[in-house]
Amino acid sequence: MMRRLAILVGLTGLTAGHAAAQDGAAVYKRCAACHLATGAGVPGAFPPLKSNTASLAATPAGRRYLALVVIRGVSGPITIGGKPFRGMMPAQAGLNDAQVAAVLNHVLKGSSAKPFSASEVAGYRAGGTALNSAAVGRLRAGTGAK
Repeated sequence: MMRRLAILVGLTGLTAGHAAAQDGAAVYKRCAACHLATGAGVPGAFPPLKSNTASLAATPAGRRYLALVVIRGVSGPITIGGKPFRGMMPAQAGLNDAQVAAVLNHVLKGSSAKPFSASEVAGYRAGGTALNSAAVGRLRAGTGAK
């Protein structure tokens, strides 16, 4: 009995550890439906993810915006690289903080941006509970994004 309990506790710990070390590429598969596997996006609807993500991740306001885009979604027209986009991104409510950090880090792969941590994402989540997707869209103006 004690041995089975020890094995069960050990397996539970492995499962929890695996969830914490979420693979960003695996999480990104849900994003690829709109942003494409390459992150190139769809003209006029879904923006390319590499355009200014690294520059956004370089500022506190930009980091908050990026995390909240994933957590709360974003709506309203935005302009990236002089091109308008009118698609709506739904909140990815099923993702935990580690998964949000992992997918953001996957998008930022190859840049010099500081990686997101689960605890950082948790802070943005807690501070953004009153925001809807349109409010998140309005946050973009305060990031200096172009």
